[in-house]
Amino acid sequence: MAFLSHASRPVARRVGAVAALSAASVLGLASAASAHVTANPKTAEKGSYAKISFRVPNERDDASTTKLVVNLPADHPLSSVSVRPLPGWTAKVEKAKLAQPIKTEGGELTEAVSKITWTGGKIEAGQFQEFDVSMGPLPTDTDQLVFKTDQTYSNGEVVKWEENPVDGPNEPEHPAPALKLVPKQEAGGTAQAGLTAQVKPQATASSDDGTARLLGGVGIGVGALGLLAAAFALTRARTRS
Repeated sequence: MAFLSHASRPVARRVGAVAALSAASVLGLASAASAHVTANPKTAEKGSYAKISFRVPNERDDASTTKLVVNLPADHPLSSVSVRPLPGWTAKVEKAKLAQPIKTEGGELTEAVSKITWTGGKIEAGQFQEFDVSMGPLPTDTDQLVFKTDQTYSNGEVVKWEENPVDGPNEPEHPAPALKLVPKQEAGGTAQAGLTAQVKPQATASSDDGTARLLGGVGIGVGALGLLAAAFALTRARTRS
């Protein structure tokens, strides 16, 4: 077994300390990179209605999040937008006039929701909150909706999540929450597969129940015939005697 000399031990300690610090820095960067404001779920069907949760983590140890502003894309306005009440928070929905009116089932739409602002609540350090919005119908002429978002802290700092989201190593520091839009057949195929998987066991169980009932009925019938046969034989025996 090899032993370190007195001279080499301080060097080894310094090397270990540097390695530990480097590892902590990498972990810290990974945590910071993953703590973004995001839209969940990340995908939805084109042309459908969806409930989107804007997940907001608090990234500061010395301040709480006190305000959130979500901007809806002006280039793809949504005719129907509603906000789920969140205890402790007040939501303000703002509309803007459209450059080109939208045709809907109820007629022509000349304005649409452009911004939602939540205030009054707090997201403390180490916590997150989800802000739910129902929206639709989702556009069919784009593959993604981007929601530029402002997050305000109790110390006055405002973090703007407004950079174009990019996956992989080129991800920006403050990407905006985004919702990917997929064709109906993609989401429909997945839903149909899930539905089939759920229905099959029920059909099997129903078939098994029917078989069991049939066998039970046959057993009862056979038993009844046996009793009738025994009664008939007993009656004949008494008549002969």
